[in-house]
Amino acid sequence: MTSTPLLELRGVSVSFDGFWALSDLNLRLAPGELRAVIGPNGAGKTTFLDVITGKVRPTKGDVFFRGQSLLGISEHKIARLGIGRKFQTPRVYQNLTPRRNLELAVSRRSSPFDLLFGRLDSSARDRVQHLLGVVGLEPHANQRAGGLSHGQKQWLEIAMLVAQDPQLLLVDEPVAGLTDEETMLTSELLKQLSGDHTVLVIEHDMEFIRDLKAPVTVLHEGHVLCEGSMDQVQSDPRVIEVYLGRESEGEFN
Repeated sequence: MTSTPLLELRGVSVSFDGFWALSDLNLRLAPGELRAVIGPNGAGKTTFLDVITGKVRPTKGDVFFRGQSLLGISEHKIARLGIGRKFQTPRVYQNLTPRRNLELAVSRRSSPFDLLFGRLDSSARDRVQHLLGVVGLEPHANQRAGGLSHGQKQWLEIAMLVAQDPQLLLVDEPVAGLTDEETMLTSELLKQLSGDHTVLVIEHDMEFIRDLKAPVTVLHEGHVLCEGSMDQVQSDPRVIEVYLGRESEGEFN
């Protein structure tokens, strides 16, 4: 694995009318790495993703992707550079089948007519079939996506992101509302995708984070509080203090 980071945030701070949502945030991700990011509500996790994807511009600091600064680059151009983001709520075409959702994601056509009626070449069709298998949706490939379970919709959206071949996958709370079995399968899916992709996961479910067996970054008040294995951060006195009073809510146990 190369020592050059795929993604690097250097001294990133973001102020919203005097409130510092991020404060001197520094983070590096290596190519192929799987990284979990945790933190209590208000820690800056969403703003952190917004900065990477170009939705929010840092007040101070810089963001580098493959050594290139992302400052001033529009959201859609950042996506084309190879950064894909999955939001908390699945964004799939409910009235189309999983297969058709993936065909649209794989297609490079820009014309709406071509997107709806154009035919994919054999390699693109093979890729769609492969992705259906990766996320376990082959048995449901030709039913309406609106009829899938919440977890299956999450997997379909992850597959749609992967179809665009991003180098970096930003996955925001992928197991919220999932069953225990779906949560376990989502963990396995993300572990499978890492290596070929760099995967950053933000989540509140600590058992899920533990199952990922990935390095953990803890955010607090807009900066990195500590980093390490789940066991290391869970026993860190600073982390315990931050989460004190939240244990009864099941957020950190």
